[in-house]
Amino acid sequence: MKTHLKPLLWLLLSSSICYADSNAVSLKHFTKRASEIDSRVREYPEIDYVFESKGKAQDTQHACVDMNVKPVGQLVVWLMGYNGPLSTHLASRGFHVLQPHYARQWFNKLFREYPISETCRGDMRLEAATGEDFSDAVAIRKPDGMMERVRQFLLWLSKEHPEGKWEQFLTQDRSEVLWENVIISGSSHGATTSARFAKYKKVARVVMFCGPRDQYQNWQMLPSATPHNRYFGFSHVLDSGWTGDHYCRSWEMMGLNEFGPIVEVEKSHPPYENTRRLVTTADVGNDANRAHGSVTSLKSKSGEPAFDKVWEYLFTHPVDQVGAATKPDESCLKDQRTRDFNKK
Repeated sequence: MKTHLKPLLWLLLSSSICYADSNAVSLKHFTKRASEIDSRVREYPEIDYVFESKGKAQDTQHACVDMNVKPVGQLVVWLMGYNGPLSTHLASRGFHVLQPHYARQWFNKLFREYPISETCRGDMRLEAATGEDFSDAVAIRKPDGMMERVRQFLLWLSKEHPEGKWEQFLTQDRSEVLWENVIISGSSHGATTSARFAKYKKVARVVMFCGPRDQYQNWQMLPSATPHNRYFGFSHVLDSGWTGDHYCRSWEMMGLNEFGPIVEVEKSHPPYENTRRLVTTADVGNDANRAHGSVTSLKSKSGEPAFDKVWEYLFTHPVDQVGAATKPDESCLKDQRTRDFNKK
Protein backbone atom coordinates (compact mmCIF):
# COMPACT_ATOMS: atom_id res chain seq x y z
CA MET A 1 0.00 0.00 0.00
CA LYS A 2 1.36 3.40 -1.00
CA THR A 3 2.02 5.95 1.71
CA HIS A 4 1.83 9.58 0.75
CA LEU A 5 2.40 12.79 2.62
CA LYS A 6 -0.19 15.37 1.68
CA PRO A 7 1.46 17.98 -0.61
CA LEU A 8 0.64 20.87 1.74
CA LEU A 9 2.09 19.05 4.76
CA TRP A 10 5.21 18.11 2.80
CA LEU A 11 5.58 21.72 1.66
CA LEU A 12 5.36 22.96 5.25
CA LEU A 13 7.99 20.47 6.33
CA SER A 14 10.30 21.26 3.43
CA SER A 15 10.08 25.02 3.98
CA SER A 16 11.76 24.56 7.34
CA ILE A 17 14.61 22.46 5.92
CA CYS A 18 18.09 23.86 6.45
CA TYR A 19 21.11 22.51 4.61
CA ALA A 20 23.78 20.80 6.65
CA ASP A 21 26.79 22.43 4.99
CA SER A 22 26.18 26.14 4.67
CA ASN A 23 29.90 26.77 4.10
CA ALA A 24 30.05 24.70 0.94
CA VAL A 25 30.27 26.21 -2.54
CA SER A 26 26.96 28.01 -2.84
CA LEU A 27 25.57 26.87 -6.21
CA LYS A 28 25.49 23.14 -6.80
CA HIS A 29 25.01 22.14 -10.44
CA PHE A 30 24.50 18.56 -11.59
CA THR A 31 24.43 16.94 -15.02
CA LYS A 32 23.51 13.35 -15.75
CA ARG A 33 22.33 11.53 -18.84
CA ALA A 34 18.87 10.00 -18.66
CA SER A 35 20.21 6.80 -20.25
CA GLU A 36 22.70 6.44 -17.38
CA ILE A 37 20.11 6.95 -14.65
CA ASP A 38 17.45 4.51 -15.88
CA SER A 39 18.30 1.40 -17.90
CA ARG A 40 14.68 1.14 -19.08
CA VAL A 41 14.81 4.22 -21.31
CA ARG A 42 14.88 3.84 -25.08
CA GLU A 43 15.26 5.93 -28.21
CA TYR A 44 12.57 6.97 -30.69
CA PRO A 45 14.55 7.90 -33.82
CA GLU A 46 11.37 8.38 -35.84
CA ILE A 47 10.75 11.56 -33.86
CA ASP A 48 14.42 12.42 -33.17
CA TYR A 49 14.06 11.49 -29.49
CA VAL A 50 17.54 9.98 -29.17
CA PHE A 51 20.47 9.71 -26.79
CA GLU A 52 23.13 10.93 -29.24
CA SER A 53 23.27 12.94 -32.45
CA LYS A 54 26.40 13.63 -34.51
CA GLY A 55 28.53 12.25 -31.72
CA LYS A 56 27.03 14.50 -29.04
CA ALA A 57 24.90 13.43 -26.11
CA GLN A 58 21.30 14.59 -26.41
CA ASP A 59 19.89 13.18 -23.17
CA THR A 60 21.95 15.19 -20.68
CA GLN A 61 19.82 16.51 -17.84
CA HIS A 62 20.60 19.38 -15.48
CA ALA A 63 19.74 20.32 -11.92
CA CYS A 64 20.88 23.03 -9.53
CA VAL A 65 20.31 24.31 -6.02
CA ASP A 66 21.91 27.10 -4.00
CA MET A 67 23.06 25.67 -0.67
CA ASN A 68 23.42 29.07 0.97
CA VAL A 69 19.82 30.11 0.41
CA LYS A 70 16.83 29.07 2.49
CA PRO A 71 14.77 26.69 0.34
CA VAL A 72 11.23 27.69 -0.56
CA GLY A 73 10.06 24.09 -0.91
CA GLN A 74 9.24 24.24 -4.62
CA LEU A 75 10.86 22.53 -7.58
CA VAL A 76 11.01 24.25 -10.97
CA VAL A 77 10.87 21.72 -13.81
CA TRP A 78 12.15 23.42 -16.96
CA LEU A 79 10.98 22.09 -20.33
CA MET A 80 13.44 23.23 -22.96
CA GLY A 81 17.21 23.36 -23.38
CA TYR A 82 19.08 24.18 -20.20
CA ASN A 83 19.12 27.90 -19.38
CA GLY A 84 22.00 28.68 -17.03
CA PRO A 85 21.20 32.32 -16.14
CA LEU A 86 17.53 31.59 -15.42
CA SER A 87 18.37 28.46 -13.43
CA THR A 88 20.95 30.34 -11.37
CA HIS A 89 18.47 33.14 -10.75
CA LEU A 90 15.84 30.69 -9.54
CA ALA A 91 18.31 28.78 -7.35
CA SER A 92 19.39 32.06 -5.74
CA ARG A 93 15.73 32.57 -4.75
CA GLY A 94 15.58 29.22 -2.96
CA PHE A 95 14.12 27.05 -5.71
CA HIS A 96 15.38 23.63 -6.67
CA VAL A 97 15.68 23.50 -10.47
CA LEU A 98 15.58 20.47 -12.74
CA GLN A 99 15.69 20.17 -16.54
CA PRO A 100 14.77 16.69 -17.81
CA HIS A 101 15.30 15.19 -21.24
CA TYR A 102 11.86 14.81 -22.83
CA ALA A 103 10.39 14.40 -26.31
CA ARG A 104 10.12 17.74 -28.08
CA GLN A 105 11.79 17.26 -31.48
CA TRP A 106 8.63 15.55 -32.80
CA PHE A 107 7.18 18.95 -33.63
CA ASN A 108 9.05 19.09 -36.96
CA LYS A 109 8.16 15.49 -37.79
CA LEU A 110 4.48 15.03 -37.00
CA PHE A 111 1.21 16.71 -37.95
CA ARG A 112 2.60 18.66 -40.90
CA GLU A 113 -0.50 18.09 -43.02
CA TYR A 114 -2.85 20.98 -43.74
CA PRO A 115 -5.15 21.41 -42.00
CA ILE A 116 -4.32 19.47 -38.85
CA SER A 117 -6.93 18.31 -36.34
CA GLU A 118 -7.83 20.32 -33.28
CA THR A 119 -6.40 17.88 -30.74
CA CYS A 120 -3.44 16.02 -32.27
CA ARG A 121 -0.63 18.28 -31.06
CA GLY A 122 -2.08 18.61 -27.59
CA ASP A 123 -2.48 14.84 -27.36
CA MET A 124 1.11 14.31 -28.47
CA ARG A 125 2.37 16.82 -25.91
CA LEU A 126 0.51 14.99 -23.17
CA GLU A 127 1.92 11.63 -24.24
CA ALA A 128 5.45 13.08 -24.28
CA ALA A 129 4.88 14.46 -20.79
CA THR A 130 3.24 11.41 -19.22
CA GLY A 131 4.38 8.37 -21.17
CA GLU A 132 0.72 7.35 -21.34
CA ASP A 133 -1.37 6.61 -24.42
CA PHE A 134 -2.92 9.90 -25.52
CA SER A 135 -1.75 10.00 -29.16
CA ASP A 136 -1.92 7.54 -32.05
CA ALA A 137 1.14 9.11 -33.68
CA VAL A 138 3.77 7.35 -31.55
CA ALA A 139 3.82 5.13 -28.46
CA ILE A 140 6.05 6.70 -25.81
CA ARG A 141 6.63 4.38 -22.86
CA LYS A 142 6.32 5.55 -19.26
CA PRO A 143 10.10 5.52 -18.58
CA ASP A 144 10.48 7.95 -21.49
CA GLY A 145 7.77 10.36 -20.43
CA MET A 146 8.77 13.60 -18.76
CA MET A 147 7.05 12.65 -15.49
CA GLU A 148 9.09 9.49 -14.96
CA ARG A 149 12.31 11.17 -16.15
CA VAL A 150 11.79 13.79 -13.42
CA ARG A 151 11.13 11.12 -10.79
CA GLN A 152 14.19 9.10 -11.74
CA PHE A 153 16.38 12.21 -11.74
CA LEU A 154 15.11 13.16 -8.28
CA LEU A 155 15.90 9.65 -7.03
CA TRP A 156 19.43 9.93 -8.42
CA LEU A 157 19.91 13.41 -6.95
CA SER A 158 18.65 12.35 -3.52
CA LYS A 159 21.29 9.61 -3.50
CA GLU A 160 24.16 11.60 -5.00
CA HIS A 161 23.42 14.84 -3.16
CA PRO A 162 21.49 14.08 0.03
CA GLU A 163 22.41 17.51 1.42
CA GLY A 164 20.14 19.05 -1.22
CA LYS A 165 17.00 17.40 0.18
CA TRP A 166 15.74 16.50 -3.29
CA GLU A 167 13.53 13.78 -1.83
CA GLN A 168 11.15 16.44 -0.52
CA PHE A 169 9.59 16.50 -4.00
CA LEU A 170 8.75 12.79 -3.90
CA THR A 171 6.01 10.97 -2.05
CA GLN A 172 7.15 9.20 1.10
CA ASP A 173 7.47 5.89 -0.74
CA ARG A 174 9.18 7.73 -3.65
CA SER A 175 6.78 6.24 -6.16
CA GLU A 176 5.55 9.60 -7.47
CA VAL A 177 6.54 13.24 -7.81
CA LEU A 178 4.65 15.68 -5.61
CA TRP A 179 3.48 17.73 -8.56
CA GLU A 180 1.56 20.19 -6.40
CA ASN A 181 4.97 21.36 -5.16
CA VAL A 182 6.27 21.79 -8.71
CA ILE A 183 6.38 24.87 -10.94
CA ILE A 184 6.27 23.65 -14.53
CA SER A 185 7.89 26.10 -16.94
CA GLY A 186 9.42 26.37 -20.37
CA SER A 187 9.96 28.50 -23.42
CA SER A 188 8.44 28.11 -26.89
CA HIS A 189 7.66 24.38 -27.34
CA GLY A 190 8.33 23.91 -23.62
CA ALA A 191 5.88 26.66 -22.69
CA THR A 192 3.15 25.00 -24.70
CA THR A 193 3.84 21.54 -23.28
CA SER A 194 3.95 23.02 -19.76
CA ALA A 195 0.48 24.48 -20.25
CA ARG A 196 -0.90 21.24 -21.72
CA PHE A 197 0.55 19.19 -18.87
CA ALA A 198 -0.88 21.56 -16.24
CA LYS A 199 -4.32 21.04 -17.73
CA TYR A 200 -3.91 17.37 -16.92
CA LYS A 201 -1.98 17.48 -13.62
CA LYS A 202 -2.37 20.00 -10.81
CA VAL A 203 0.87 21.90 -10.24
CA ALA A 204 1.91 24.82 -8.06
CA ARG A 205 2.31 27.23 -10.98
CA VAL A 206 2.88 27.41 -14.74
CA VAL A 207 5.33 29.92 -16.22
CA MET A 208 5.17 30.22 -20.00
CA PHE A 209 7.84 32.13 -21.90
CA CYS A 210 6.91 32.89 -25.53
CA GLY A 211 3.95 30.53 -25.47
CA PRO A 212 1.73 28.64 -25.55
CA ARG A 213 1.04 28.38 -29.25
CA ASP A 214 -0.47 25.38 -31.13
CA GLN A 215 -2.57 27.22 -33.68
CA TYR A 216 -5.74 25.34 -34.75
CA GLN A 217 -5.71 23.42 -31.46
CA ASN A 218 -8.44 23.88 -28.89
CA TRP A 219 -7.05 22.03 -25.85
CA GLN A 220 -6.46 25.45 -24.28
CA MET A 221 -10.21 25.55 -23.55
CA LEU A 222 -10.28 22.22 -21.71
CA PRO A 223 -11.03 22.08 -17.98
CA SER A 224 -7.82 22.43 -16.01
CA ALA A 225 -6.53 20.43 -13.04
CA THR A 226 -4.38 23.50 -12.29
CA PRO A 227 -6.43 26.61 -11.44
CA HIS A 228 -6.06 29.15 -14.24
CA ASN A 229 -4.90 31.91 -11.88
CA ARG A 230 -1.68 29.88 -11.55
CA TYR A 231 -0.74 30.36 -15.22
CA PHE A 232 1.67 33.19 -16.09
CA GLY A 233 2.80 34.21 -19.59
CA PHE A 234 5.54 36.53 -20.90
CA SER A 235 6.30 37.38 -24.53
CA HIS A 236 8.02 39.94 -26.74
CA VAL A 237 5.71 41.95 -29.02
CA LEU A 238 7.91 41.24 -32.08
CA ASP A 239 7.81 37.49 -31.54
CA SER A 240 5.92 35.92 -34.45
CA GLY A 241 3.83 34.04 -31.93
CA TRP A 242 2.61 37.39 -30.68
CA THR A 243 2.27 39.22 -33.98
CA GLY A 244 0.41 36.17 -35.36
CA ASP A 245 -2.08 36.28 -32.44
CA HIS A 246 -1.04 32.83 -31.22
CA TYR A 247 -0.18 33.79 -27.65
CA CYS A 248 -3.04 36.22 -27.10
CA ARG A 249 -5.37 33.54 -28.48
CA SER A 250 -4.11 30.85 -26.11
CA TRP A 251 -4.06 33.20 -23.11
CA GLU A 252 -7.70 34.13 -23.65
CA MET A 253 -8.80 30.56 -24.36
CA MET A 254 -7.26 29.68 -20.99
CA GLY A 255 -9.18 32.53 -19.36
CA LEU A 256 -6.17 34.57 -18.31
CA ASN A 257 -7.97 37.81 -19.18
CA GLU A 258 -10.01 37.14 -16.04
CA PHE A 259 -6.93 37.97 -13.96
CA GLY A 260 -5.77 41.28 -15.36
CA PRO A 261 -4.89 43.19 -18.54
CA ILE A 262 -1.95 42.70 -20.86
CA VAL A 263 0.85 44.72 -19.24
CA GLU A 264 3.97 46.06 -20.95
CA VAL A 265 6.75 45.61 -18.42
CA GLU A 266 8.66 48.71 -19.59
CA LYS A 267 5.66 50.87 -18.69
CA SER A 268 4.95 49.24 -15.36
CA HIS A 269 6.66 47.71 -12.37
CA PRO A 270 6.02 44.77 -10.02
CA PRO A 271 3.39 43.61 -9.25
CA TYR A 272 2.36 44.57 -12.80
CA GLU A 273 -1.31 45.08 -11.85
CA ASN A 274 -1.34 41.48 -10.57
CA THR A 275 -1.84 40.28 -14.14
CA ARG A 276 -1.00 36.93 -15.73
CA ARG A 277 -0.15 38.38 -19.16
CA LEU A 278 3.10 40.30 -19.62
CA VAL A 279 4.81 41.58 -22.77
CA THR A 280 8.00 43.46 -23.49
CA THR A 281 9.05 45.96 -26.17
CA ALA A 282 12.77 45.64 -25.41
CA ASP A 283 15.19 46.48 -28.22
CA VAL A 284 16.05 43.33 -30.17
CA GLY A 285 17.13 45.08 -33.38
CA ASN A 286 13.70 44.51 -34.95
CA ASP A 287 14.60 40.80 -35.19
CA ALA A 288 11.62 38.49 -34.66
CA ASN A 289 13.84 35.46 -34.10
CA ARG A 290 15.82 37.26 -31.44
CA ALA A 291 12.58 38.51 -29.92
CA HIS A 292 11.38 34.93 -29.53
CA GLY A 293 14.18 33.99 -27.15
CA SER A 294 14.72 37.41 -25.59
CA VAL A 295 12.39 36.89 -22.62
CA THR A 296 14.75 34.23 -21.24
CA SER A 297 18.09 35.44 -22.62
CA LEU A 298 18.27 39.23 -23.05
CA LYS A 299 20.95 40.92 -20.97
CA SER A 300 21.26 44.47 -19.69
CA LYS A 301 24.23 46.72 -20.51
CA SER A 302 25.89 45.50 -17.32
CA GLY A 303 25.65 41.91 -18.52
CA GLU A 304 22.98 40.88 -16.04
CA PRO A 305 19.64 39.32 -17.08
CA ALA A 306 17.45 42.12 -18.39
CA PHE A 307 14.23 40.66 -16.99
CA ASP A 308 15.28 39.49 -13.53
CA LYS A 309 12.45 41.49 -11.90
CA VAL A 310 9.95 40.01 -14.34
CA TRP A 311 11.26 36.50 -13.62
CA GLU A 312 10.87 37.20 -9.92
CA TYR A 313 7.24 38.15 -10.46
CA LEU A 314 6.44 35.21 -12.70
CA PHE A 315 7.80 32.62 -10.29
CA THR A 316 6.95 34.13 -6.89
CA HIS A 317 3.91 36.42 -7.16
CA PRO A 318 1.18 35.04 -4.85
CA VAL A 319 -1.28 33.18 -7.05
CA ASP A 320 -4.26 34.36 -5.02
CA GLN A 321 -3.49 38.00 -5.87
CA VAL A 322 -5.11 38.67 -9.24
CA GLY A 323 -5.80 41.72 -11.35
CA ALA A 324 -9.09 43.12 -12.58
CA ALA A 325 -10.84 41.07 -15.27
CA THR A 326 -10.79 42.42 -18.82
CA LYS A 327 -12.99 41.66 -21.81
CA PRO A 328 -11.65 39.41 -24.57
CA ASP A 329 -9.73 41.31 -27.25
CA GLU A 330 -11.81 41.20 -30.43
CA SER A 331 -8.75 42.08 -32.52
CA CYS A 332 -7.00 38.87 -31.42
CA LEU A 333 -7.83 36.24 -34.04
CA LYS A 334 -9.05 33.11 -32.26
CA ASP A 335 -9.79 31.02 -35.37
CA GLN A 336 -6.37 30.76 -37.02
CA ARG A 337 -7.82 28.67 -39.82
CA THR A 338 -9.76 31.67 -41.13
CA ARG A 339 -6.61 33.63 -41.87
CA ASP A 340 -4.64 30.69 -43.23
CA PHE A 341 -7.46 29.45 -45.43
CA ASN A 342 -7.70 32.94 -46.94
CA LYS A 343 -4.04 32.70 -47.94
CA LYS A 344 -4.73 29.66 -50.07
